[in-house]
Amino acid sequence: MTNHAIGVDIGGTGIKGARVDLASGQLAGERVRIATPQPATPDAIVDVVNRVIERVGGDGPVGLTLPAVIRGNVVRTAANIDPGWIGVNAVDTFAAATGRRIGAVNDADAAGLAEMRYGAGRDRSGVVIMITLGTGIGSAVFVDGNLVPNSELGHLPLRQVDAEDWAAESVRELEDLSWKKWARRLQAYFEMLERLMWPDLIIVGGGVSKKSAKFLHHIDVQTDVVPAELFNDAGIVGAALFAPVTDASTKETTDQ
Repeated sequence: MTNHAIGVDIGGTGIKGARVDLASGQLAGERVRIATPQPATPDAIVDVVNRVIERVGGDGPVGLTLPAVIRGNVVRTAANIDPGWIGVNAVDTFAAATGRRIGAVNDADAAGLAEMRYGAGRDRSGVVIMITLGTGIGSAVFVDGNLVPNSELGHLPLRQVDAEDWAAESVRELEDLSWKKWARRLQAYFEMLERLMWPDLIIVGGGVSKKSAKFLHHIDVQTDVVPAELFNDAGIVGAALFAPVTDASTKETTDQ
């Protein structure tokens, strides 16, 4: 069987997908992006995901991310998607709509696993936290390479609001903050993570990771802080790692 799977990353502003080579973590075809429908209801999202998969092309299993806590394949939160998702079995819903084998995972957990497997976190032990900066703040926590799922550290209280409502990349754009002023907010957020988690490494992901040279040098904390290496493709790659591939060569990935 093939060592490829399709990964689809469902975000607050865009739904991105591509075929992924699971051996290398590289995209193995065209990267397709379609804007996230508003409101992001289950029916609307399913329609766009089908269009993304059709444009990606090919057969085989699909791994999907959602900006939500997913436990037992059921969506439990809906911070940046329509609340109609809560209680929905994501695997059953997408499998019925696409006719494919489906895996579903929290978006930040997917991005974090991709970075741990192929990127900035590979071969790193101890406590590693992946923080994705975008519409909100996502997080993935690893202990000696093992994922602690659904950490949701973007919802920690900071300045009387959820941290993501004060320090997400979307807030920088909305408030037209300079990179230096935004970095001060990230500084406060990372200091809080240090006090709570004492991480050995913080990986900064999301689309803004491509611009890390503009803001990371303004941040001075005890923990090593590095940009993601897979940039905004980490979600797609991580999603593909959760596709229910049954080939022996990829069984380790699907057992995460």
